[in-house]
Amino acid sequence: MNIRTILKAALIASVMAPASARAEVMLTALPDESTAWVENFNPFNTTTRVPSVEDFMYEPLIIFNALKDGEPNYRLAESFAYSGDLKSVTFKLRDAKWSDGKPFTAKDVVFTFNLIKEHKALDLQAIWDQIDGIEAVDDHTVKINYKNADSGLIFKIVQVYIVPEHIWASVKDPVTFTNPNPVGSGPLTEIRRFTPQEYIQCRNPNYWDNATLKVDCMRFPQVAGNDQTIALAAKGELDWFGSFLPDIEKTYVGTDPKNHGYWFPAGSMVAFTMNFETANAGNHEAFNNLAFRRAFSMAMDRQAMVDIAGYGYPTLNEYPSGLGRAFHSWNNPKVDEEYGAYSKYNVESAKAELAKAGFKDIDGDGFVENPDGSKISFDIIVPNGWTDWVNTCQLAIEGLTQIGIQAKVSTPDVPGWTDALTTGKYDVAINSFRTGVTPHFMYDEALNSRNKGKTRYASAHYSNPELDALLNSFYTTNDHGQQLQTMNKIEEFIGANLPFVAVYNNPLWYEYNTKRFTGWFSADNPVARPVVYDGVPERLLHLLALRPVAQ
Repeated sequence: MNIRTILKAALIASVMAPASARAEVMLTALPDESTAWVENFNPFNTTTRVPSVEDFMYEPLIIFNALKDGEPNYRLAESFAYSGDLKSVTFKLRDAKWSDGKPFTAKDVVFTFNLIKEHKALDLQAIWDQIDGIEAVDDHTVKINYKNADSGLIFKIVQVYIVPEHIWASVKDPVTFTNPNPVGSGPLTEIRRFTPQEYIQCRNPNYWDNATLKVDCMRFPQVAGNDQTIALAAKGELDWFGSFLPDIEKTYVGTDPKNHGYWFPAGSMVAFTMNFETANAGNHEAFNNLAFRRAFSMAMDRQAMVDIAGYGYPTLNEYPSGLGRAFHSWNNPKVDEEYGAYSKYNVESAKAELAKAGFKDIDGDGFVENPDGSKISFDIIVPNGWTDWVNTCQLAIEGLTQIGIQAKVSTPDVPGWTDALTTGKYDVAINSFRTGVTPHFMYDEALNSRNKGKTRYASAHYSNPELDALLNSFYTTNDHGQQLQTMNKIEEFIGANLPFVAVYNNPLWYEYNTKRFTGWFSADNPVARPVVYDGVPERLLHLLALRPVAQ
């Protein structure tokens, strides 16, 4: 046995040593604020599952690094290759094991994709609307055939989290299954403790990359809102979190300037969505009226929302398309010229837009009715405890009241808000929209009709064949110039039709504590998107980069 082999064996033995033989490394993280944790580890459940299932319990095939133009970081897959006509992609899989020691193979990948085909509620990315089939070429090779040429579908395919066939094949109802004894592929699969107030998720003994992983367990305390987060963070009880903290230099950094840090890269669009399929007849009439949506948009004091509700952290979004500054290189200036006025605060113009379209106060209560006389009145739903968004909604209500639209704020808990957005059981909501390598990801997830009812990101429940066709054609080519032409048309459609009302772009909320760990991503170390909340697979890269500080 040579010296390299000996050293490697010693390293692995050190990493896998039981807690009794070495000090256990525990990282405390807050990926989400909630009134209570629910013991649900189903990766296909977007409402009640805990926020550490994706990436930490189930590893993706590939992580495409959005901060580095989609650079691939190979995880369960070692490589991928397109066919020449862009109508199929082939993955070469890594030699890996499930947490129970059984081998991970191509059969698990094929099983998972067929599972979401059989149970459409599990197909969160509407993959089977876009692929033709999947086959295991051999134990470590999978080929997926597309219905049409597509150079971007892979970004969604790798967000299908693979589950073990030998466990899930016997599950009677995978939609409602809570996966109480999870068998996963990621770095942390073992649930040591679970209560509604706290759970602890620990190392996978069979993780293929255990030599890189230096964190033995992650602890997830239950925190109901920003105020509680501030208290815990100020006392140094959180290592890694992502929350809105008012006056962060004082409330967080100032409490321990040596160790408390943050980095806020450009992030997701925040917008108000009107449910186009709402059951309320009067609201349905209003929301489907373009003049009403334009007046709603002009009633939004976006600068006040940024400065007052967001303490200046968000970035103003007055793009008629909602594009946001991070994607400005894709912007269509003609859309700004033609529709820009509808994305700027202007109470008098908003009133004029309503009057011109026939909205008027019939009963003298100070609020307008629809042209047919039906009443308009709705709640804007926002998660309880998310103070920046709650205050944003309060400012929105002030603007709407000024132009004669009756609305109020409602604050359900996070699971209730998520479920309402997904199922369409609401009228108006504030929501954020995930970003990808190009702006197409945000638009497609939010507005392509194939995604309705899949996740909270398609909260408008919008459907238009013309927009679907544009979105579906974007990745039929790898040519950037042709993609830009298609994006110009997508932005033109959105500017003209206003299917959502963008107000600002949140930063990626990310705070960290260097007292116990090093390796944090930052403006000086911008490896990847640094957040701990789910929906951003790069958080796995961050976990693997962390190293405990010697005590």
